[in-house]
Amino acid sequence: MPIRISRTWFGKKASGETENARRQSKDRSQLRVGIPKVLNIWSTHQFWVGFLRELGIASENIVFSSDTTEEQTREYGKGRGTVDCCHPVKCMSGHYGELIFGQKKKINILLSPMIHSLPSMLHGHVLDTVTCTRVMAGPENIKAGFLKERDLFAENGIVYASPFVSLGDRDMVTGQLYPALKNVFDLDQEETERAVDAGFTALDNVTARIRRRGREILTWCAQNQKPCVLILARPYHMDTGIGHDIEADVQACGYPILWLQYLPVDIDLMHWLFESDLSVGRIKSPFDISDVWTSSYSSNTNEIMWGAKYAARCPWITCVVRFSSYECGMDQPTYTATQKIVEATGTLYFKFGDLDSTKPGGGIKIRVETIAHYLGKYSQEIILRKASYLSPNCPLGKMPNRTTTNASVAEAAPRSRAV
Repeated sequence: MPIRISRTWFGKKASGETENARRQSKDRSQLRVGIPKVLNIWSTHQFWVGFLRELGIASENIVFSSDTTEEQTREYGKGRGTVDCCHPVKCMSGHYGELIFGQKKKINILLSPMIHSLPSMLHGHVLDTVTCTRVMAGPENIKAGFLKERDLFAENGIVYASPFVSLGDRDMVTGQLYPALKNVFDLDQEETERAVDAGFTALDNVTARIRRRGREILTWCAQNQKPCVLILARPYHMDTGIGHDIEADVQACGYPILWLQYLPVDIDLMHWLFESDLSVGRIKSPFDISDVWTSSYSSNTNEIMWGAKYAARCPWITCVVRFSSYECGMDQPTYTATQKIVEATGTLYFKFGDLDSTKPGGGIKIRVETIAHYLGKYSQEIILRKASYLSPNCPLGKMPNRTTTNASVAEAAPRSRAV
């Protein structure tokens, strides 16, 4: 019986010239891709920039929408919103509309990924790093508002692409993006794989650079015995229309700001901060949160809990400011837990809850002044108190004067008020 042989077994690979010709036939340099600057795009945008650039799309043709504003929603999202209790999700309609109707040079593709899981410093130390389901499904939710009367994407010559992607599970990403985007960008498997690698390289490089800057800030604080402030929030609170730039107002009072997502995670620093917990077996690694949060499957929630532990131990983080959006069901169970963790060492804790499109300028100003007052009054006591719990072998360099007795700092800073 004749044996059937696959033709590809002995087929020759394309020569270099043939491969170059194939790539040139897929010239994507003139394609314009619009990406709504919303939700978890705030922490993953560099992946998409690296991915698209590797496909040959020019940097100037990768277009992000602007920060969220009420004017953006009124002009571009009016009448196209969908029902959702999550304020950051509802804001997406304005971003979609801006990319469709507000560009001098029209986009060809609107790329709004449904991100199922996120890269995280806690990956492998928690149950999972999945995203909030409302946030993940947000692109499909908002798309409906642009299709309910007629297809506004097709009318404007725009291809809508919303791939489901698990960025927290890198081995899965190529297999997810290739079938979802192959017709959109005329992709093949190999170039998709290269583009995914380039995307993760770009994301890792930017994350590492910002974390190095975070360590520089902590080192400066340690050498000068100055306090800094940690922002506990979700990535989209970096959007000035969602977080209202509150952290900038605090920084304007003279206090350096660290964001949860970019805290330095160098091994020497982590083992110094969590040495006592590790030595008694309370946790398995500096990134273990099982001692305070057993349902560790939600990425942003996990990081908020871990950030609270980090802040409670780091002497120069003398204040934590917590942001949360209106009616955020994922955040509500964590309010008491994070406050108790932070205040266990006398660290100041303030909360801006139920943030929505309204920015009460006077109210925020008063609250920021309150934060600055408590920082100025209690920071040095907090630094001394927390430093007394840690080994003198600080990897950041200078430690506070340890001749100060515990009795001299026995009066803990008072519990801060949720503002």
